[in-house]
Amino acid sequence: MVKIITDSAADFEPWELEKQNISCIPLTVIFGEREYQENVNLSKEQFYRLLAENEGAPKTAQASPGLVVEQFNQARQAGQEAVYITLSSALSGTYQSACMAREMAGEEGIWVVDSKNATGGQRLLVEYAVRLRDEGRSASEIAEGVERLRERIELYACIDTLEYLYHGGRISHTAYKIGTLAQVKPIIRVSREGKVEVPSKAMGLRKGMDYLCRFLEQRKPSADFPLYVMYTANRDNAQVLAERIRQLGYDVPENRLINVGAAIGSHIGPNGCGIVYVGEA
Repeated sequence: MVKIITDSAADFEPWELEKQNISCIPLTVIFGEREYQENVNLSKEQFYRLLAENEGAPKTAQASPGLVVEQFNQARQAGQEAVYITLSSALSGTYQSACMAREMAGEEGIWVVDSKNATGGQRLLVEYAVRLRDEGRSASEIAEGVERLRERIELYACIDTLEYLYHGGRISHTAYKIGTLAQVKPIIRVSREGKVEVPSKAMGLRKGMDYLCRFLEQRKPSADFPLYVMYTANRDNAQVLAERIRQLGYDVPENRLINVGAAIGSHIGPNGCGIVYVGEA
């Protein structure tokens, strides 16, 4: 059996991690002088309450290499190999920290994979790793399979403001200025390099949903993988988008609506919604 590890940016609920036997490294969120560990002493609901109550964007921090080394050592002691699928290296130092931890633990039997994605995109890759694990694949086969699949991940979202992304250093000043106009809702995507880009903008959230639905029709999702609808705090937005996607003929059950957690929500802010899926080969 291979130990599958990810970090809290993949936005699994704690019970989902337990059900699928996934180990999860909590990332740190900082409001002023107070630090929280996602899914340890900070739920998604608590995070958005703090976000509304505090001025300015919170800070985020990757887990220490020591926490990751502990996970690797636990796998080795259990006679297991390990595959750790991290948040995009273009968005965080988590991947680099995991590579450092791999060297500290000894590299044999340990693979670290850069998801080049986040939230639902990272989640899709972790779920695929679980599928391969349950089929009896080796750690090297799982890592190679995940790296191939990540080229097909499509993540697009309509967000309320670029302020959080800009102040968190995830987009340039130019992208921030272009996207920040009255009543304009930025459309963001995660590129193949794992970076956040702003390919378009829409006059209001409903127009933003139009854009997402048009893209979905242009780049068809694979029927072999789930399609997720993501949202930040406001589930009503996800419900509206999910219903529109159902009208296009795609299955989006209630358990495929993902509330984006603190690691990514800190850089997006509330009232956003989006789609993530694996495109047809």
